[in-house]
Amino acid sequence: MSFANPSSGAPVDAMRSTPREGEGASEPSGLSPAQPFSRAERAAVYRAIETRRDVRDEFLPEPVPDDVLLRILQAAHCAPSVGLMQPWNFILIRDPRQKAAAHDLFTRSNAEAEALFEGDRAALYRSLKLEGIRKAPLNICVTCDRSRGGPVVLGRTHQRDTDLYSAVCAVQNLWLAARAEGVGVGWVSIFDPDDLRPLLGLPSEVVVVAYLCVGYVDRLYPLPELEAKNWARRLSLDDLVFEGRWGRRDAVD
Repeated sequence: MSFANPSSGAPVDAMRSTPREGEGASEPSGLSPAQPFSRAERAAVYRAIETRRDVRDEFLPEPVPDDVLLRILQAAHCAPSVGLMQPWNFILIRDPRQKAAAHDLFTRSNAEAEALFEGDRAALYRSLKLEGIRKAPLNICVTCDRSRGGPVVLGRTHQRDTDLYSAVCAVQNLWLAARAEGVGVGWVSIFDPDDLRPLLGLPSEVVVVAYLCVGYVDRLYPLPELEAKNWARRLSLDDLVFEGRWGRRDAVD
């Protein structure tokens, strides 16, 4: 796979948005005017956020074309990162034998997880179809290289796990870009990450952040699947926003 713009041959890093009307060239300081998006652009961004879903079983066998995959990966690579560390890598898993081996690891962990639930909760857990590893034409493992950038990284001196948070930002970017492309993503977290290490040949300084199932879908739940199936409910935003300190809901004059 060539990481270039398939339509122009330009390097992926050159795939940048052109200025919109009213946006001028960079100022002498190197900064450019920060114009808000148009109404249509804002609506598209919020729609991608609000309709993103964790896909578990609805994948189609149709492969994701290289040009679409490159756009999705470029979006992930544009994620913010502490000290511009960019600790992520993306391992593309297409070989059915490798996916089958990953599914075997998942099956073992899933049995352990199922044993933690009882009664109706256990029955509901068993009813969830978690077949994305085998059904999706592509699996992507997003990793974090904790040594990238050297022993001292700007912004990571006091919060060492910000490299992991950065890699998760890349996952979110990937997910939203995939949604805009009509591509479904499912995050498989029912793994012991250490079990994946030999399968993926990970060096000691690299850790698994997310194992993703990726492929086209023709249907999505109108709500998150776990909400649609009465596993959990979306919390009210009003209950999650505090003023100034934990638990305070009213602004202080």
